[in-house]
Amino acid sequence: MKQIIYITILSINFCFLSCQDNKKKEFYSIFNGKNLEGWNGDKTYWSVKDGILIGEVTPETILKRNSFVIYEKEQPENFELKLEYRISTSGNSGVNYRSEKIKNKPFSLRGYQSDIDGKNKYTGQNYEEKKRTTLAYIGEKVIIKEMQDSIPLSNIRKNVKRNCWQTRDIVASLGDKKELKATVKNNDWNTMHIIANGNHMQHFVNGVLMSDVIDLDTQNRSEKGFIGVQVHVGPPMKIEYKNIRLRHLN
Repeated sequence: MKQIIYITILSINFCFLSCQDNKKKEFYSIFNGKNLEGWNGDKTYWSVKDGILIGEVTPETILKRNSFVIYEKEQPENFELKLEYRISTSGNSGVNYRSEKIKNKPFSLRGYQSDIDGKNKYTGQNYEEKKRTTLAYIGEKVIIKEMQDSIPLSNIRKNVKRNCWQTRDIVASLGDKKELKATVKNNDWNTMHIIANGNHMQHFVNGVLMSDVIDLDTQNRSEKGFIGVQVHVGPPMKIEYKNIRLRHLN
């Protein structure tokens, strides 16, 4: 009898743990559509209305530097992130992930970004905000090589411009750039899907793979960090996000 009870308890525990593991593997919402609970940003630029996270820059609130609203409840490592966005023609934004906060600069992030812009010049590329800049342009599959010489973080952007960091090895094309851009809808809702698994990062827009990066640069790559969305320096703009969902990968 004791043995039966023991086996029953083990079975219940196993089922409970299995259910918990399965739950972690499912997509779940990280934006409640009602307010900024779990998120931290400058309310001059960020608000919530009708289930939508809105970032807006007006003629009276022109930015001096990029500003993020940051999801602070967790810093995911390997994951998939899905969301919908709509951006004004003059808009410039992006979805940061595996990012770190910048000291003494409120609402600033440094890290990987899936770019978004209203004129559709950069949407879906992999741009590393405040660090190594563009890792993969639209339509590129890239391997980022290990940096041979140690370069201080403060000098990375300067050295990139002088081609002193040896990294971008374009290994394949994902398609014609004009055709890829044509899949993005202007002034309408689009879907974005980011997969970050180990050192491999893929950005999809409307189900189309826009950029693919394998980051072998152990000195500069990031394995975990904050998620955030951006309003960018420039003219007045508006960016909207909804249905922001996350799923952890093993």
